Amino acid sequence: MHKKISFIDSSLDALRAFPDEPRQEIGYQLAKVQQGYDPDDWKPFTTVGSGVKEIRVKDQFGIYRVMYVAKFEEAVYVLHCFQKKTETTSTKDVQLARKRYKALIQERTK
Repeated sequence: MHKKISFIDSSLDALRAFPDEPRQEIGYQLAKVQQGYDPDDWKPFTTVGSGVKEIRVKDQFGIYRVMYVAKFEEAVYVLHCFQKKTETTSTKDVQLARKRYKALIQERTK
């Protein structure tokens, strides 16, 4: 099983803006998700939506997160990529991911 990855809105641009090391690690983790495995460091993020998970990567410069949903048969949808600035995930980041998740669900039901 190998699902395609679909980046929602500007999530791919945000990922490309990450430094090399965390970007490469996230690419490796997303490849695991494509093959049906869990990433090495993740947590569920159900406040965004059902089935949403967060990949967590850290390096000497910061903490990076990728919110995605892999519960659909056709693809792994990357909702949002961002660098964390504080201990908790900002309301802005959660709201953006939630908005993209809702749009994805609406698009899939058409």
